[in-house]
Amino acid sequence: MNVELIQQEEASAPDATSATHRVLIVDDSRLQRKILSSSVKRWGFEVFEAGSGEEALKICEDVLPDLVLSDWMMPGMTGLEFCASFRELSQDQYGYFILLTSKSEKAEVAMGLEAGADDFVTKPVDANELRARIAAGERILQMQRELTEKNRLITDTLDELQRLYDSLDSDLLEAKKLQQSLVRERHKSFDSGDLSLMLKSSGHVGGDLVGFFPAQAGHLGLFSIDVSGHGISSALMTARLAGYLSAAAPDQNVALQRCPDGSYAFLPPEEVIETLNDLVLDEMETEHYFTLLLADVDLTTGHVRMAQAGHPHPAVQRADGAIEQYGPGGFPVGLMSGISFTQFETQLHPGDRLLLLSDGVTECPGVDGDMLEEAGLADLMQDLAQVSGPAFFEALIWRLTEFAGETTFPDDVSGVLFEYHGADQSK
Repeated sequence: MNVELIQQEEASAPDATSATHRVLIVDDSRLQRKILSSSVKRWGFEVFEAGSGEEALKICEDVLPDLVLSDWMMPGMTGLEFCASFRELSQDQYGYFILLTSKSEKAEVAMGLEAGADDFVTKPVDANELRARIAAGERILQMQRELTEKNRLITDTLDELQRLYDSLDSDLLEAKKLQQSLVRERHKSFDSGDLSLMLKSSGHVGGDLVGFFPAQAGHLGLFSIDVSGHGISSALMTARLAGYLSAAAPDQNVALQRCPDGSYAFLPPEEVIETLNDLVLDEMETEHYFTLLLADVDLTTGHVRMAQAGHPHPAVQRADGAIEQYGPGGFPVGLMSGISFTQFETQLHPGDRLLLLSDGVTECPGVDGDMLEEAGLADLMQDLAQVSGPAFFEALIWRLTEFAGETTFPDDVSGVLFEYHGADQSK
């Protein structure tokens, strides 16, 4: 073996290999180690030597080699035992393990592979074969290192994405609080009726908005808005629209007109929607549009005038439980210029209630895939005829969850409920 190796190493092409690869040679024969070490150094590797498996393990604890050449049969710890221990040490950094042996039976080769060996070189060692086996090991190590680097980059990228997601999630939670704050009062009582509001986004933030504002003496403005799409851009548009129908800043409310005496009059709802349509098309650089139902409620008489822009029909539930759903429909706001909208009216009597809902309710898909639609809404309203105030919306959400079979809905859900008691009944 020794003579053959010395003679053949001169013929083996000393193809310069990366000197960063560390090779550990383990053999109880000092002569065998010297011969192998001389050849491997000539091929450009950094070489470490050990005369036993125990000594080799101590070296591996300090400097983990990239490649190991180990004799199988050694006193004390055998090459197989050393290989198994080496694998436990090199879990994070893979090392290529070549066993030097005169064994060639299949059972023994299988035993070596089970212990963790990657390859075998039979004795007497042929220099060309050994160089080829080492080159194959280098290729595998290179691929393994490239894979490790790519995995590290992926892990770093995922960690960075997680940090960005956590930051975005935190921002969205704050945005949700801000959007929910647009509906400051969820319940308010008036002398002639009670008002309840609901706003439930399908995600952190959504495109629905409901609200009210005082108008001229004895009048109450109600609105239900559904901006196209979902998420941050839709939520930003609802915030902009909230300013146009503000209760806190009546001078900025496009539905109100200041009178000479300092009071405010409610403009015709259809004109208000036309104004909003012009504002969206002329002043907002957005591809979003929105549906809207705007109502002017006379708290004294119960008379309601409304205008509808693509929003679901308002529902009136009479004191006897009968349901009425109607309206002209109309185009959404922000789609086309020069669109006119139509006013329509209804009369509330004591015990009646007016319900404005977004299409997240009527278009909610059921377990069977069919949407709730207006007929299903009418059934729900009749079932909940005796439930009033905020409890009505809680019960509505519970029933809608039961219908959909899920606790979350694919679209935002919002609503306005006005329950009329009559001007002569004090609340």
